Amino acid sequence: MYITTTSSPMVELSRQQDGSHDLTAFARDVAEGLRQPRKTLPSRYFYDGTGSRLFQQIMELPEYYLTRSELEVLTQNKYEMAQQFSRQGFFHLIDLGAGDALKTKILLKELSNQQSEFDYVPVDISGDAMRQLSGSLRQELPQLRVEAVVGEYFQALEWLQEHKSERKVVLFLGSNIGNFRPRESINFLSSIRSYLRPGDQLLMGVDLRKNPEVILKAYSDASGVTAAFNLNLLHRINRELGADFNVDQFCHHALYDPQEGVMRSFLVSKTNQEVHIQKAGVTVHFDAWEAIHTENSCKYTIPQVEELGRQCGFKPASVFYDSRKGFADVLFSID
Repeated sequence: MYITTTSSPMVELSRQQDGSHDLTAFARDVAEGLRQPRKTLPSRYFYDGTGSRLFQQIMELPEYYLTRSELEVLTQNKYEMAQQFSRQGFFHLIDLGAGDALKTKILLKELSNQQSEFDYVPVDISGDAMRQLSGSLRQELPQLRVEAVVGEYFQALEWLQEHKSERKVVLFLGSNIGNFRPRESINFLSSIRSYLRPGDQLLMGVDLRKNPEVILKAYSDASGVTAAFNLNLLHRINRELGADFNVDQFCHHALYDPQEGVMRSFLVSKTNQEVHIQKAGVTVHFDAWEAIHTENSCKYTIPQVEELGRQCGFKPASVFYDSRKGFADVLFSID
């Protein structure tokens, strides 16, 4: 287990399991998903270099309210959050799906200003993202102790197991819980809970139900950036798995179900066609207007979120809203 410190000239990572470059797993998951009667592709493969850049553009779109809303929540409530995190002394701040930690840095700086005793454990599938984050923190918070975990969430569970006796605050921001199906979200949060102990906390970002038109535009913007982000998944399969998708023969489609509170994204074939995926060893037939499901994004009510936490062994402690009450960061505790 290596320690990454922002004062060190070298960046060392605690795990070297960079899931964003695991071609064997990528090929397997693509083959399995496209063999289903209702075709799917895992959303975690959106984030190659191009996908990450496109998502940065999405976050700046006028229609994409989520990032701005959570930035507001954290900025307006950073003092109280830091106070609640620090009440029992030293803790590990574990950031699941950290990325560039744009939002988390608000808390890191506030915790540092309050002279809280903590270290920072960002977790991300991309080793490149973790190296860039460690470099930026070396400049912005040179005294902060950072230990980066590279891999998917189960690598974070391994880290939690190794540090089970030490106090932890887990961040799961950005409404990432919304990408899970209901049973998956329960299983995931229950897994996290099993590695925590009384006194530990979980801060989870959730996008709340609102005007369906506002939600839909966030996932299908007028300038077409979200469409390019979705279609880039096919470009990635072509490039990395030797496929021959004619990307121009697919289109992006987004659909929001206000009864279920689920935003769904699809790639739709415009014509009858066959696609060969060399490294996955499959040939896939598409009927005209057949869809590939690429992403879910669930929207919640606060009672739903609190009940989800209770089912998984967490106690709702505080709810922090943005000014429109369209997004919330919910703090859970463990008694």
